[in-house]
Amino acid sequence: MFWVLLLLLAWAVAGTACTRLCLAAVRTAAFDADAGRGHDLTLYEAAFLSGGPARVADLTLVSMARQQRLLLAHTGWATVVDPKGRDEMERSVIGAIGPEGQSRIAPVRSAAADADAVRSLGEGLVRAGLAVPDAAARTTVASGVRQVRAAAVAVFGLGVTALLLPAPTDMPRDLVAVWFALPFTLTLSCLGIARFEVHPYSRWASPAGQRLLGTLRRRVNRTVDDHALLTSVAVRGIRAVGEPELRAAFAHRDQPPRE
Repeated sequence: MFWVLLLLLAWAVAGTACTRLCLAAVRTAAFDADAGRGHDLTLYEAAFLSGGPARVADLTLVSMARQQRLLLAHTGWATVVDPKGRDEMERSVIGAIGPEGQSRIAPVRSAAADADAVRSLGEGLVRAGLAVPDAAARTTVASGVRQVRAAAVAVFGLGVTALLLPAPTDMPRDLVAVWFALPFTLTLSCLGIARFEVHPYSRWASPAGQRLLGTLRRRVNRTVDDHALLTSVAVRGIRAVGEPELRAAFAHRDQPPRE
């Protein structure tokens, strides 16, 4: 009867994950979908809604590098060329680099993402109904979907384990498989409903924020200029950068400090 314990565990894993996803979907539906009507997202706002504080830091670094006011070497070092930041985000980056005017990108990126300017940006987006509050970050649909996916894998693994056990005397193997198929089907059904009803999933943007991001993406696809490139970085991240050396600079963010 050990397979019954595995079945109960499978139902517990599937039921918990699916319940959390449903609650997250309800919370998401509670946001005002009409918030932000007529609001044009700035690049910093688009970056925050797409990838959070880290994306804002990346956008600022790339923007300053494109304007040749910051040198991002392919070795992973940032060097200040123009020490006068044009806004709070740029001043946060320059301050994170330090008085010597040179630092590795990784700590600069981390410090800039934690700066007051980024925090204020996020709070403003939350007040406008465009961003998800920090308190709900762990219960968003995106995290719920990840949990259900993990639950589906766990249920499948438990089912396989049960079938590999010595054959139970009171239950044919095909019926054991059917019993485990029920919680597995539950997880797949929840993922399918979430995909249809609340896709795309977002950790940072509310439904209204996602709507504005969609409008911004369509606008970018119709233009090809420097502003469009920075917008692509804001919504897609560093992978949108075309210059190999600039991408290489960010690829070194986890390297140890230079002696």
